[in-house]
Amino acid sequence: MEIETATIATPHKGRPREFCVDAALASALRVFWSKGYEGASMADLTEAMGITKPSLYAAFGNKEALFNKALDLYEREKADYMRAALEAPTARGVAERLMYGALDMHTCPENPNGCLGVISSVACGAEAECIREAVVERGAAAKRAMLERFARAKADGDFPPDTDPDGLAQFLIAVNQGMAVQAGSGATRADLERLVETSLKLWPGR
Repeated sequence: MEIETATIATPHKGRPREFCVDAALASALRVFWSKGYEGASMADLTEAMGITKPSLYAAFGNKEALFNKALDLYEREKADYMRAALEAPTARGVAERLMYGALDMHTCPENPNGCLGVISSVACGAEAECIREAVVERGAAAKRAMLERFARAKADGDFPPDTDPDGLAQFLIAVNQGMAVQAGSGATRADLERLVETSLKLWPGR
């Protein structure tokens, strides 16, 4: 990964301060992931990122802009299994990759518990409505991609004729969101594995 370095002026010392933008953004992601958008204070963010508030504004913009950059990083590095899942040759393969990918992410000891998207979509008040809307729209885009994949699977005969692709897409989303909530509540990997295995037993077709 290419490392970008930001040089931010610190007027009280009269010399620039350098820091790794990628490392600072990764630290911000962990704060947002752990506390949600509203729960993450500027003090939390600057302390974790190791920078001052003026440096944060200069490098990333305001808190909302920083969150959106952190969400981009989350989708690119933590939730990339979702894009890979859609390339599975069968619809069942899509479901397996999605659920086991979510399982691995939620149970990785290096990651905070839960799902950044779920946390930030349900824990935002009126003053952060724009954040909730942005998260919900990203989720809707993911659902559209999944629905297109399942519609193609049905057309290819990968599902029984009476299968509802939209209902299956919603089912998978609900299972993955449920895993995020349960992981955040302390569920073990074995607990979540049973959920995945039971869900796959309910999957139509091969």
